[in-house]
Order: sequence, then structure tokens, then C-alpha cells
Amino acid sequence: MAEPMKIRATLKGDLADIRVLMVHPMETGLRKDANGNIVPMHFIQEIAVRLNGRVMLEGQISQAVSRNPVFSFRLKGVKAGDKLEIAWLDNHGERNQSVTAIA
Repeated sequence: MAEPMKIRATLKGDLADIRVLMVHPMETGLRKDANGNIVPMHFIQEIAVRLNGRVMLEGQISQAVSRNPVFSFRLKGVKAGDKLEIAWLDNHGERNQSVTAIA
């Protein structure tokens, strides 16, 4: 099971600045291990952000993103107590999801 994401939401009026840390190795398939063997690709492919069940953001990324990526975005029309859900899917079929309330 993947580690929970660390989510920080800063609310200013009806705007929320969101930062999320996703713990993931994000292997490119180009790096070699100590024995000279290529480490296989392992990276997040899809990210989805929902606010109170409504899709606010969907995106696809590739192996070009660094290990343990941090993503930032701004949502409009947010209020305290709203439910923020962030999920990802990687190229091995592993998933992670975190849910938090906007404070």
C-alpha cells in the first residue's frame, strides 16, 4: 500500500491554494542499479482532483517528473469544510487516494 499523500490547502475567500506531496519512486527506466541492470519504469500516469465528488482536475504525467513529486494548483469556489479528494494511478496499476476537508 502506498504512503498517504501530504495535502496542504490554504483558503483565501473562495480560492484554495493546494499543495500535495505524492510519495512515489518515479523511475524513468534509464537509471541503472549497483549491478548495472536497468531499473524498470515505474511512474505516476494519471492524477485526479475532486471537490465534493465533482472532478476539478484530471491530468496525465510521464516518467519525466521527479521522485516524490509536489504538485500545486488553485481551485475557485471553495469553502471551509469542502471535501478534497486526490488520487493517482501508476503504470504498474498501483493506486493511491487521499481525502481531506478544507479548513
